[in-house]
Amino acid sequence: MVKTEKTIFRWEILASVIVIILVTLIYIANPTEYILKRLYTLGYLGIFLLMFLSSATILLPVPGLVGVPVAGIFLNPLSVGIVAGIGSALGELSGYFAGCGGRVAIEKNKTKIYKTVKKWMKRNGFLTIFFLAAIPNPFFDVAGVAAGALDYPVWEFLVACLAGKILKCIALAYLGRSLL
Repeated sequence: MVKTEKTIFRWEILASVIVIILVTLIYIANPTEYILKRLYTLGYLGIFLLMFLSSATILLPVPGLVGVPVAGIFLNPLSVGIVAGIGSALGELSGYFAGCGGRVAIEKNKTKIYKTVKKWMKRNGFLTIFFLAAIPNPFFDVAGVAAGALDYPVWEFLVACLAGKILKCIALAYLGRSLL
């Protein structure tokens, strides 16, 4: 490795460690309960922020999706789904950009799930992103990282992610409304 590549790699590792520490501290503090209590007061802005922040975490589950059915109970479920889907999709850009920036480290430390998602992305990236965004699953971060590492166009990633996340969030918001 050239000296500048080593320096860049070290900065990427340092940035990754800092992000992991911050996310872990946020997760330990468990602000979700606090946010859910304030969700009624914050309305659509609250659900947007909740979904943005919970989706911005990479490989660490933050249960923001729980807020969508709750918000669907006291707000318009269609609007909740759209706002939550937009917040979630924008938050997922963190995984995409982590894939862009950490390409060297990612390619060295491939997991089986990453290899599978990467293969799917090469075949049909748009449908892969859409499908994985539309279903509740813990593997979407891997798809975002793979898309970034493969230099998948960011606008295509965002459109597919928006479509899938909005569809999922609308369904969850209506599920919450049906529980009323």
